[in-house]
Amino acid sequence: MTRPFRRRVLYIPGYDPIPPRRYRELYRREGAAQAAISGYRLDLVPRRDAAGFGWGVRAQFPEGSAETDVEVLVWADVVQGSMGQTVAATYGQLVRTAWTYAASGALWRLMRLRRGPALAALYPVVVLVGQLAAALAAGVLAGWLGARVLDGVGLPALAATLAGLALGAGVVMAGLTLFRRLDGRLFAHYLMHDFAFTAQDGGAYPPQLAARITLFANRIGAALAEDWDEVLVVGHSSGAYLAVSALAELIGSGRARADGRLALLTLGQVVPMASFLPRAGRLRSDLRSLSARPELDWVDVSAPGDPCCFGLCDPVAVSGVAPPDRRHPLVLSAAFRQTLSPARQRALRGRWFRLHFQYLCAFDRPGAYDYFAITAGPRRLGARFAGRGHSPGRITRAVNDWPGRLRGAP
Repeated sequence: MTRPFRRRVLYIPGYDPIPPRRYRELYRREGAAQAAISGYRLDLVPRRDAAGFGWGVRAQFPEGSAETDVEVLVWADVVQGSMGQTVAATYGQLVRTAWTYAASGALWRLMRLRRGPALAALYPVVVLVGQLAAALAAGVLAGWLGARVLDGVGLPALAATLAGLALGAGVVMAGLTLFRRLDGRLFAHYLMHDFAFTAQDGGAYPPQLAARITLFANRIGAALAEDWDEVLVVGHSSGAYLAVSALAELIGSGRARADGRLALLTLGQVVPMASFLPRAGRLRSDLRSLSARPELDWVDVSAPGDPCCFGLCDPVAVSGVAPPDRRHPLVLSAAFRQTLSPARQRALRGRWFRLHFQYLCAFDRPGAYDYFAITAGPRRLGARFAGRGHSPGRITRAVNDWPGRLRGAP
């Protein structure tokens, strides 16, 4: 009897404060849906390795069977620690982040690359400023009315004015607090925290995140030392550039061989949001190094219909660091307009966060990209896409102004 194909998946989420259990439930639900559509079988089972958080998958495909262990490489605690705990802290992040992107010129370069995600980056700024204006207007009105009423009932003018000011300030704070409680629908505070985290220190990795990247590299290295047919690293959204840096650190230390077992799948990447910043020298060096390494296969999947990513932008080329001997990544489109039915597209219209997670979900008209076949099927990533060219519309123009400033450069 032929031994099932054995894979280890190490998944790096984006900027997400929610514990990793949600990713198991998403995989279970969407994997079952994709299996029913595409005609294969997926069963979630316990993992062999109890380290970290994850799940096991047993799969049966027409071309064979496979067994997969999935581990989520967690940095939700780092995310939680970076979020402003007060309304005032969020507005402080707004000022610092807007200044970083505008003063460095990164915002204008991002606009030249793709306006959609650049405008999405402005969304929390516009919403938060609008909320502040609305709260201030309500506070001024409440304070003026309160002072008039108190003055009319005989309270001394100074006391009435002070009471009106106190009432107005209370209304402003109550309004801003209410807006923050509604952020589960608006996501303005969440996105502000996300962009502020990326922009802190001008794009340089803070020590806590750099330490976590090293931990990720060590976990990947430990998997490579075991008997897996493939070790597949998956990075989604901000997790894509963390995966790049973790793999660059791992390969640079000599812990990977060019034996076809190591692969990287980046999904819905936002690399330019970080690599275009002036002090992102390490990330630019990592992109340049990884793009030329024979020790891995790298496929980058995005979609122009996802407003939260830089769809079809080659992350190495647009960052201005492509070396002459570059090999990676293969840039492919998830082609939402073709792989999602018109009814499904209508159901997702306006739900841009949900669209940003579509890469991890079922497609009702699946094409070449199938997340569950890639992560649980009996073929390596490199073999699955061998001989395939980049999707039409791939963007390679180097609009970044910092390519010469690589690792360690201010």
